[in-house]
Amino acid sequence: MTADTKGRLIEAATAVLKAHGYGGTSARTIAKEAGVNSALVFYHFGGVDELLLAALDRSSAERMALHAETVAEVRTLEDLAEAATRIYRDDLDGGHITLFSELVAAAVAKPELREPVSRRAEPWLAFIEETLERVIGGTPLARLTPPKDLANAAITFYLGVNLFTVLDEDRSRTDSLFAMVRRLAPRAKLLTMRLPVRRKGTPKAQ
Repeated sequence: MTADTKGRLIEAATAVLKAHGYGGTSARTIAKEAGVNSALVFYHFGGVDELLLAALDRSSAERMALHAETVAEVRTLEDLAEAATRIYRDDLDGGHITLFSELVAAAVAKPELREPVSRRAEPWLAFIEETLERVIGGTPLARLTPPKDLANAAITFYLGVNLFTVLDEDRSRTDSLFAMVRRLAPRAKLLTMRLPVRRKGTPKAQ
């Protein structure tokens, strides 16, 4: 019964945060959505923020499993551009971008949220970096833009795009941006040709 109640609270917290944002989320609104007493939010999680972090954790685990499959066969920039577009659309439709962005925004006014939210971004940074390393590792592009730096840029872009969707309700502007990335990807092939590894003692070409 306890597990069932906690699950219902997490589902309710997810729904309320997506629909009303952090400012419209409280123990009362979550409990009403779950059909339970608001005291159970504090009994099971210790507070609203802890419950919202638990909701983000569950959403992240589900999305990570899904996106790991999406990028499993990615080997080229073209593949990566297609996968990034699909991931963005899946996260937007599924509401994960909203969950993450609302808690990032809340951390501006609540410093105590900064560390736990930042910690939850780390697996995503590692996920993006590992994918980029597989696609561009050992290439001139990786020397120009190291995967770790690109991963940081991707997270920043991810949050910025979600904020912009408030002004781009039909997604036409963000869709055009991803379309541009897909057009540019094939033109960057020279930058993704892996450099030959020179063995020690091998003389340089004259």
